[in-house]
This record gives sequence, structure tokens and C-alpha cells, in this order.
Amino acid sequence: MATDAFSTATERDALCGFLDQARDALIRKVDGLADKDARTAATVSSLSLLSLLKHSAVWERRWFQIIFAGRSFPDEWPAVADEGRDATFALSGDDTVESVVAYYLVQIAASREIVAGVDLDTRCARSDLVDENLRWVAMHLIQETARHAGHADIIREAIDGSRGL
Repeated sequence: MATDAFSTATERDALCGFLDQARDALIRKVDGLADKDARTAATVSSLSLLSLLKHSAVWERRWFQIIFAGRSFPDEWPAVADEGRDATFALSGDDTVESVVAYYLVQIAASREIVAGVDLDTRCARSDLVDENLRWVAMHLIQETARHAGHADIIREAIDGSRGL
């Protein structure tokens, strides 16, 4: 994934670098954890590392592929609305560290392909987002992913004392 040093030669390089750095920080938080520990809500919050990762993967897909690029997928949001506000955090019995990380990596690859091939000023395909463009989506995902990586720092430390992963 990302390294600590990345190019900021262009705006696109900087946006992609900061987003990759946040994604990598989030993924590293499940490194070496058993599925049981990754599912643990280790604080007063109901969030677990695995639920944060799944939520981030779902919204990575939604923001870049659905909202920005206008793709649609059968039986998926927005055609099929979430059952509740926090549905993207819900884990199924089939969700494992391996499967959720793999899903996230597939979504990241699709996002990178979109970002690489489109001008940053290109508007979102969703007509209800008339002022948002690819630049805005990238910055929004940087903010959200970094926020969740911070949540993950606290949760991982509560689970096993790990710091600085």
C-alpha cells in the first residue's frame, strides 16, 4: 500500500498519496489480529476494527463508483436502501479480517482507476450533488478514512495495547 513518503508533485499525486496513507493506516490496525479480536468492541462505542474497515470499504465503493462515476450494482444502495443508519457497520457471520480487507482492496483498486482517468474538476454523476466533483470526493474520503483510522488507533490499543501500527 502507501508509504510514509509520497509524491506531492501534482494535486492528484497529493490527494492520492494522502488517501492511500489513511487507507493503509486503517488496514494496518487489523494486522495480526484474530477475527474474534477484530470483531471486539473494545471501548464504550459499538465500533470494532472489522466494522470500521467494512464501513470504509462500503463507502469507498459508494463515493467513487456509485456517487461519482454513476455505476450501479444489483441489490445495492441506493436502489436498495440501508436498513438503518449504521447498517454499513454491521458484520455478517461470513465477515473475516481476510475477506473484509480483500473487499476493501478491490474497492480501493477501482477508486484508483477512476481517479487516474478523470479530471479532478469532473462533477459527480449523482444529480443531487451538483457542486461536488472528483476533487471533493477525494478530499471527503481522506477526511473520513483518516477519522476512522484514528478510531481504529484507540480500538486497537484497547484490544492489545498496540500503538503505532
